[in-house]
Amino acid sequence: MAKRGYHHGNLREALVAACLKLIEEKGPTGFTLSEAAREAGVTPAAVYRHFEGREELIAEAAKQGYEIFADLMEHAYEKGGPSALASFEAVGRAYLAFARRFPGHYVAMFESGISIQRNPALNAVATRALGVLERAAADLAANIPADRRPPPQMFAAHIWAMSHGVVELFARGSPGTRSPFPPEDLLETGIGVYLRGLGLLPPDQ
Repeated sequence: MAKRGYHHGNLREALVAACLKLIEEKGPTGFTLSEAAREAGVTPAAVYRHFEGREELIAEAAKQGYEIFADLMEHAYEKGGPSALASFEAVGRAYLAFARRFPGHYVAMFESGISIQRNPALNAVATRALGVLERAAADLAANIPADRRPPPQMFAAHIWAMSHGVVELFARGSPGTRSPFPPEDLLETGIGVYLRGLGLLPPDQ
């Protein structure tokens, strides 16, 4: 009887799905390539038809995650209007939504130790995802006088770091990290403090 991966005719995707499942269960370093093969229903030797090793398999999972992430961020940015502020806030919420909905991809992207410079395709899609946030930051920063306007890349990096911190500490159910506030509220108020500091929100809001 044919192995499941070959029978379905899409062994590469079956292996990525197996990788994501194992990442969620055991973390990015808690499983072997043989376990991924077994989860996909093929022999370990069959894996090497598509991937040189576990790191390359995780890198493919990360690339697919960045593709989903970038699409979600772009959709949030484009549909978040009517103002630059509303679009910017929508992008922040999309970050939290992605981490919750795609935990395996999130870990592959940010916690596996895989560099986005590993291959051109991974670098391109990761750059596209960050570019959405930079675009939203640039639109919003246009309302700040030029002599006080931070570079969009810095603006975006601050918000990215804040979003990532909220996800890591409070949005993924890590042991010992309970918060009396919903992660969405923490991120929204944190962004609010940041934007007030830039003069983009009045003090009484």
